[in-house]
Amino acid sequence: MSPRPNDPYFSNGVHILPLHSLGERIAILGPSNAGKSTLAVALSKKRGIPAVHLDQLHYLPGTDWQPRPEAEFAALHDLAIQEERWIIEGSYSRLMPRRLVRSTGVIVITSNPWLRFFRYLKRTLADQPDRAGYLQGAKDRIKWRMVYWILFKSRNSNLEYAKVLQEFGLPTVECQTAAALNNLYRTWGLPVPR
Repeated sequence: MSPRPNDPYFSNGVHILPLHSLGERIAILGPSNAGKSTLAVALSKKRGIPAVHLDQLHYLPGTDWQPRPEAEFAALHDLAIQEERWIIEGSYSRLMPRRLVRSTGVIVITSNPWLRFFRYLKRTLADQPDRAGYLQGAKDRIKWRMVYWILFKSRNSNLEYAKVLQEFGLPTVECQTAAALNNLYRTWGLPVPR
């Protein structure tokens, strides 16, 4: 049966799956500064499911975003996905298949690279140690490698995610614009971030 316009999960011509249909192991994918961490925290509070930020597992606390040895990061990742309930945000495509095998649902967030660049500047210049997904003891500063990643390297990430997700057949919600993401917050009864 197709959704009707008065259906609360049908908005702006898009059908949004009910939150409960994603299960209790939700993977949130998307490029840098798309809003994954903020959404993971909001969902964690609403559902009472622990949020895991992969950047916090990948990088050593108290450093200038220095990566852990790959084997150590992979072990932390694999330990996290063995739990019965989680909301894990972060892409790390090399480990994504392992995560998706355990996932019960997926949320993909992509948006305009310029919006993500603005968010990067804002979070870097503001240095908000209480923001979602913040690496304890790290000092955010503008890195040209990150600027290049946001504006050019991750431009077509939605196509890459679609290709990977095709083989898993998981319930998936996609937000390709900031407006769609805000609509998702409203539909699921989450406080819309400012």
